[in-house]
Amino acid sequence: MTDALLVLNSGSSSLKFSAFRVDDTALLVRGQVEAIGTAPRFVLRGASGEVIDEQMLNDRDSFDHTQAIGLILERLQQRLQDHCIVGIGHRVVHGGMKYAAPVRLDAAIVSELERLVPLAPLHQPHSLAAINAVFGKMPHLPQVACFDTAFHRSQPEVAQWFGLPRRFTDQGVRRYGFHGLSYEYIASVLPEIDPRAAAGRTIVAHLGNGASMCALKAGRSIATTMSFTPVDGLVMGTRVGSLDPGVLLYLMTNYGMDAAALEKLIYHESGLLGVSDLSSDMRELIASAEPQAIEAINLFVYRLGRELGSLVAALGGLDALVFTGGIGENAALIRSRVCRDAAWIGLTFDDDANQTGSRRLSHDESKVAIWVIATNEELMIAEHTRRILGYCGAN
Repeated sequence: MTDALLVLNSGSSSLKFSAFRVDDTALLVRGQVEAIGTAPRFVLRGASGEVIDEQMLNDRDSFDHTQAIGLILERLQQRLQDHCIVGIGHRVVHGGMKYAAPVRLDAAIVSELERLVPLAPLHQPHSLAAINAVFGKMPHLPQVACFDTAFHRSQPEVAQWFGLPRRFTDQGVRRYGFHGLSYEYIASVLPEIDPRAAAGRTIVAHLGNGASMCALKAGRSIATTMSFTPVDGLVMGTRVGSLDPGVLLYLMTNYGMDAAALEKLIYHESGLLGVSDLSSDMRELIASAEPQAIEAINLFVYRLGRELGSLVAALGGLDALVFTGGIGENAALIRSRVCRDAAWIGLTFDDDANQTGSRRLSHDESKVAIWVIATNEELMIAEHTRRILGYCGAN
């Protein structure tokens, strides 16, 4: 019997999972339960991405995260009969000020994480639901929380402050940053890809439906575009990005919008979807000839350029730019436009390499290297989990 680790990434209507071998963190299977609460569907894929099990689920109205956990554990036991799950690692969006590293969970820590729900109301409850579901079904199975905010705890204090009265800062109203597990993974593999960049100044653009950028100095987070919540910074699929708070006051006063309406607006109705009035999917916008689609792409690229310049200033220069995430890894048009607009910082862009899907997109003489590196948050969680649980050979 071979030991295995299960990694869970819980969203509002989905529960993604991956199973890894403990001894070498090789991927065994991955999948998800999606459309929880509407039309739940289970999908299991092999290590190469092939579908090996797929099922539409009944009782759609009553099927919740607890049932999803039970289904995942049951199907994995059937599929991985020669493996024993010895621990579970969770992606938890918010660790607050206290948690700057992964931690093994117990009732007291779960209680502390529940108090952070107001800081991440759209994410934290679903992670906690999965954690509590596992404790309910397998109370003796060790669980580890890996926090999206933890990687950014290395930032200088001044990078974390808002210009608010100190009493609010002291109570936790500050810039936290997110996508930390993705940035940590990139930082972990960069020494093998570009040692100069790994030891120097790198900006990573994690571009997907949720999008952010992070400035790394010698592999440590110095500044990032997301702040108190994952809605700040870049224009995203449905999230507004940076917004003058006076706009919210204006909408409250003149349109009668309350907190719930504003939350829906800035998280679910804005960004690429709101500007284009067509889609939140960059692939659909790139394929469209509609003026609104072009305008949404223009805004996305413009905001990337603005934030790139800000992060270069925070670093005092730049040695490498890394693209990752669904858009960053696959949208050659976006990479091309961002890099051409940023020629002022010393990028020499190789369009042929970009179009053919090469990892390096800069010419040899470029002062700033440009890379495309696929992220792997699940592997990062698996590595943390086996280290926290004390398995020999863990990094």
